[in-house]
Amino acid sequence: MIDRRRMLAGGAGAAAALAMARPASAQSWSPSRTVTIVVPYPAGGAVDVLARIVAEGIQGPLGQSVVVENQPGASGALGTRRVARAEPDGHTLVLSTNQTHATNISLLPDGGGYDPVKDFATLGGLADLQHLLVVRKDLAAANVAELLALARTGGKELTCASTGLGSASHLTMELFKAKTGIALVHVPYRGAAPMLQDLMGGRVDMSFATVPTVLGQVQGQELRALAVASPRTSPHLPSLPTLSGAGVAGVEADAWCAIFAPAGIAPAIRDRYRDLIKAALEKPEVQANIAKQGMSLNWREPDAFGAFQREDVARWAEIIKAAKVEPLKP
Repeated sequence: MIDRRRMLAGGAGAAAALAMARPASAQSWSPSRTVTIVVPYPAGGAVDVLARIVAEGIQGPLGQSVVVENQPGASGALGTRRVARAEPDGHTLVLSTNQTHATNISLLPDGGGYDPVKDFATLGGLADLQHLLVVRKDLAAANVAELLALARTGGKELTCASTGLGSASHLTMELFKAKTGIALVHVPYRGAAPMLQDLMGGRVDMSFATVPTVLGQVQGQELRALAVASPRTSPHLPSLPTLSGAGVAGVEADAWCAIFAPAGIAPAIRDRYRDLIKAALEKPEVQANIAKQGMSLNWREPDAFGAFQREDVARWAEIIKAAKVEPLKP
C-alpha cells in the first residue's frame, strides 16, 4: 500500500488548504471537447493501463470524455512529438516514460524531434516501474556479492540480456557495470518476450527487467531475483534488498511514468489537471489496480517532478556518453 504521506508531499497540504490556495480559475476550468491522452506505446502494456486508469479517474470531474490513444513508434518519439506540437489548450496530453522524456534526447537523431523539457509542461509524476536484477535459476549466485565474485573470478564473462539497444534495461546494465567495474557481455533482444525465453532457458545469465516483466517468473521460481535497482524496496517483493542495501551504491534506475501537456499551457489548466489526477490516485481501488500491474505508485508534484526530470536527463546523458552507446535508428 502506498504511504499517504508521500502522496501528500510537496507542500500541498490538506484538501481545504489546497482549495484556498488554488485560484478560482483553476477550480472552474473545464475542457470544451473530448480530452485525448496519447500513449506513445502499444495498447495493453503497463503504461497504457496506467493511462486508462488516469482517464477514468478524471473524466467525471472534468465533465468531458477522456480517451486514450496509442501512437507507438520511433522508441516512443512519434506520439510524444505529436503532443509537443499540439495546441496547449488542455485537450491533448501525453502519458510517457523516462525513455521519451529523459533518454531519447541522447539516443535518437535530433532527440526524436522534440525537447523533453522545453516542449512540455509537467502535470505530475505518477508511478515507477522498478528494475529487478534477475539471474537464470541455475546460476551459481544466490546474492549480489556472489554474482560479483562470479563475474570477477568465474573464468568467462557473464551475459546480460536487455530488451534492446538503448532500452532502460540496457542502460541500467551500463550503470551497474560502471559502479561495479565488472565486465558483462550485452545481449540485446527485440522486446521482453524473446529475452525472457532465453533467460529462463539458461541461454543468457542475467538481466535488469521491470517488475511487471519478470514478477511471475520470479514468484514461480523460474528466475532468481537478487536485488532491486531502486532507492526503494519493491512493494511486490518486500524482502528483496535494494542494490545499495546489497553493497552496490548508485544504481538507481527506476523506469518512471509521468503525464505532460504541451508547453505554454495556462497555469489554471495545469493546476486543474494536477488536482484531479492527484485525487484520482489517492483512491484505494486505484492504488490496488496500479499495484496489480506491477507498478509502484509514486506521485510527485509538477514542479518537484520537473526538477527531477531535468536531473534525470543529464544523468542518463552522461551514462550514455560514458558507455559509448550508439545512436538508435528510429
